[in-house]
Amino acid sequence: MSSDDRVGPPSFGSERDMLRAFLDYHRATLAMKCEGLTDEELRQRSMPPSTLSLLGLVRHLAEVERTWFRRVFEDNDAPMVWSDEIDFQAAYDASESTRQEAFAAWEAEVAASRRIEHAAVSLDQAGYQPRWEEEVSLRMVMLHVLLEYGRHNGHADFLREGVDGTVGA
Repeated sequence: MSSDDRVGPPSFGSERDMLRAFLDYHRATLAMKCEGLTDEELRQRSMPPSTLSLLGLVRHLAEVERTWFRRVFEDNDAPMVWSDEIDFQAAYDASESTRQEAFAAWEAEVAASRRIEHAAVSLDQAGYQPRWEEEVSLRMVMLHVLLEYGRHNGHADFLREGVDGTVGA
């Protein structure tokens, strides 16, 4: 893994600045866990019967970003990236995927999420979560997505170690 170029979150700041910084830190962590690996290494699965791979995590988190930002605040009917239905498991199957494809989708969704978050007037801005059939706040969405990254970056730690022995950060 190359050097750690992530910008750590601040120790003080507004609630919104803190949420934004921690979310960006976790996004950078996922990217860092994938640095320097070939497509084949990124597709390497953890252990049977799991289909989990680093590339699958990138694809999954593209779906998470789309579902929680774009579908909640812009277009409740925006299609998923890798499934015709709301099937987050479909994204994990990266057996035919490439770094270029997966990262292009993920980076596009991260950019859309940032644009949506920056345009919101406050953390109390409401959006509609179609899967839950209820309104949710931007605050809740940012916390939910942050927790998704925290959970999956833990998986990424183990996956990266399994690929080439790299551990830490």
